[in-house]
Amino acid sequence: MARLSVELQRYFFEEEREPQVRLADILTLAGERIFGFLFVILSLPSALPVPAPGYSIPFAIVIFLLAIQLIVGAKRPWLPNKMMNGKMKLETVQGFLKIGLPWLRRIEAVTRPRLSYICTSLPGRIFMGSAIALMSISMMIPIPGTNTVPAMGIFITGFGLTEDDGAISLAGLVVCLIGASLSISIMFALWFGGTSLVDQIKIWLGR
Repeated sequence: MARLSVELQRYFFEEEREPQVRLADILTLAGERIFGFLFVILSLPSALPVPAPGYSIPFAIVIFLLAIQLIVGAKRPWLPNKMMNGKMKLETVQGFLKIGLPWLRRIEAVTRPRLSYICTSLPGRIFMGSAIALMSISMMIPIPGTNTVPAMGIFITGFGLTEDDGAISLAGLVVCLIGASLSISIMFALWFGGTSLVDQIKIWLGR
């Protein structure tokens, strides 16, 4: 099977496409690596160091649904027809891929099947699915800084799944851990900072 970057390059840049693409249209690229493929594709816009307004929350919801299915041992993902048939402009997808494909090729250069049981065994998939589910929840939080690192963790973990590379998936899980710590820190800072501000306003009004 061709490398994911090669498949994406061919599908989105070398073949003629409709002005809008559906998730259902591109699943033909996935083959047996469908879960990892979907995690990579859906996390990519939020994982890039560029704004992805309007995509983080809906894509995170889909990622969460897929992660739950990975945890329960599903062999093939199921998504509602509305999600499968949701459309996105081809030029928007191409814009994300122009930035993301070089990074994908760098990861591909160091990947190979190793520690494959992490990606193929039920305990390994439960562990990865649980981490991805938590990171997708972080992606749904509408606070700056709480979605990029978690999305990067999902992207790397998902890519390890596509290649049966447990080492890469473990690296993605480390990034997920960093993302979780960062998200918690940001939320605590905003909570305590906001509380302090409210207290100061109350004191000022009392005077």
